Amino acid sequence: MKSIAISGSPRENVGKRDAKELRYQGLVPAVLYGGTTQTHFSVSAADLKPVVYTPVVHFINLDIAGTKSQAIIQDMQFHPLTEKLLHIDFLLLDEKKPITIEIPVKFTGTSPGVKTGGKLVQKLRKLRVKALPKDHIDNIEVSINTLEVGKSVKVGDLKFSKLTITNAREDTIVSVTSSRALRQAEQDAAAAKK
Repeated sequence: MKSIAISGSPRENVGKRDAKELRYQGLVPAVLYGGTTQTHFSVSAADLKPVVYTPVVHFINLDIAGTKSQAIIQDMQFHPLTEKLLHIDFLLLDEKKPITIEIPVKFTGTSPGVKTGGKLVQKLRKLRVKALPKDHIDNIEVSINTLEVGKSVKVGDLKFSKLTITNAREDTIVSVTSSRALRQAEQDAAAAKK
């Protein structure tokens, strides 16, 4: 899985007034959880753009005043109107503890059902995956090479050796439905036979 390096500065004061002042300076208040103590720090909003505004999941190599650690984004809070990032929480990674991350779904191949006029309908864009940090992958590849009209790929159809998908097994990831044009063509063909 891809990693991005981000450096932060420790915060002396923790509170609303201090957080407001940091945001005014173009910084985002942040907290690192998962260690023996919580670490409060601030990060440049510009440094966070490549990891926040993307569907791709990254491991973050944090450097807080010389203390290096690897983490993932656990939670983010945005302003309700401007959608500006207000606060971000990071979770410290432990190589021996499995973590659950939402990973994007990527389709491979071409569906024969789509070639005959069906419509590809994606139900899930991300899947919740539990694994050790070293075993996580950038995306879940789902083959649609055998997907005919009326068929679907469910979570239970996917098999991985070192990953566990925690979504319900019966959840549909992608299906091919009959398009209006295809239904009309089938009706016309049936009417012509009569």
